[in-house]
Amino acid sequence: MRVADSIIKGLEEAVGYENKAVKARRTKVRVSPVPCYRAEYIKSIRGKIGLSQTAFSAVLGVSKKTVEAWEAGKCMPQGPAQRMLELIDKKPSIIKDYISMK
Repeated sequence: MRVADSIIKGLEEAVGYENKAVKARRTKVRVSPVPCYRAEYIKSIRGKIGLSQTAFSAVLGVSKKTVEAWEAGKCMPQGPAQRMLELIDKKPSIIKDYISMK
């Protein structure tokens, strides 16, 4: 199928759906709320996986100063970092693909 034909088919389906001539499948998705990890708990997560602040910051893609500030309670991680902390907390082995211990 040519690209133009695929686009035309997609547009025809969209118009059909809008006119209620075509039924579309709907899926409801429930996403858990973003958690709120605080200083001591962030430090315990890092301790659980046995990483230094430098290594932990590299895994999370933030600076060491940022991890220091989180653990000192000077600032709080924002949404994406909170979600990453949740993933590491629930399944510490998730980071094994991102680190190599030598």
